[in-house]
Amino acid sequence: MTVVNYFETRRTGAQASSLPPFRQWCNIHPMSPKPRIERLTAALGAEVHGMPLVDVDVDQVETIKSLLLEHQVLFFPGQHLDIDTHVALGAHFGPLDAHPNLENPFTQHPQVFELAASHGGVADEWHSDISFSAEPSMMSILNMIECPAFGGDTMWSNTANAYDALSAPLRDLCDGLTALHDATPHGKPETNAIHPVVRTHPETGRKALFVNQHFTRRIVELSHEESELLLGYLTRWIAQPRFCLRYHWQKGTIAMWDNRCTQHFVVGDFDGQRIIQRVTVMGDHPESAQAPRWEPYTRQQVVGATSRYDQQLNEALGREARTLESNRRE
Repeated sequence: MTVVNYFETRRTGAQASSLPPFRQWCNIHPMSPKPRIERLTAALGAEVHGMPLVDVDVDQVETIKSLLLEHQVLFFPGQHLDIDTHVALGAHFGPLDAHPNLENPFTQHPQVFELAASHGGVADEWHSDISFSAEPSMMSILNMIECPAFGGDTMWSNTANAYDALSAPLRDLCDGLTALHDATPHGKPETNAIHPVVRTHPETGRKALFVNQHFTRRIVELSHEESELLLGYLTRWIAQPRFCLRYHWQKGTIAMWDNRCTQHFVVGDFDGQRIIQRVTVMGDHPESAQAPRWEPYTRQQVVGATSRYDQQLNEALGREARTLESNRRE
């Protein structure tokens, strides 16, 4: 419901309970300054002005959840939260985790993940946070601690829009596939999980592509060569500008995004320091609208040099991983 529709509802006397949470909040608190929502692109993203996050209440949390479902990514400029307030904010949305594989360069807070450019902390590949986990991140809340005067923007893509824009035959193919994700970028390829290529959002019901450049290694039901072609196509498709938002940071901005239907990418076009702190809301299991339609594709009978491409997938599936190295001398 738009703001115009909300005020029309008030004029005609509709019940407040029929309104979404954001409109209910405006109705319950008529004397409070109403948050101003500024939509940023047609694809996704909005800035929220006039909603302090220092000590949010239940109504505000429901408002944020509603806005996040509508816009996928939210930005709250000028918040300047300290680390404990940041963590307390995140705890309203679910259980938190810092990072299973990476350490913080400057702070040891157990529920905060920190990236500093001076320590290589520039996430310059498209990804959805912690997709290599059996239960990846549901939502991320980022605090921009320090940012360069120019450059260092972050891009987000709406992967539900990207799925919708595929041709019908390709959507049908992707619906029946799964993919192996792993933590190879963190030096831990053994940490992996298999997820649907297309996941269904548990709250909106929309389908979204759930493969990414950073963590997705292989489409399970395809050969290595076929997987390389389709994964490459899908990751390039998701990154098209028509599905994307590019956001220029200011120190003290809080960002929230839904990892179930977005991916993001840091543009490494800056000099100087860039420090972000993030709390990660965990506990969401990717669900597909349908079960995989084919068996996993791995070579088990004929062993050759290219069998090495199936080794990781065989191990993830609990199968014997046979390669040309099986003949190696001890």
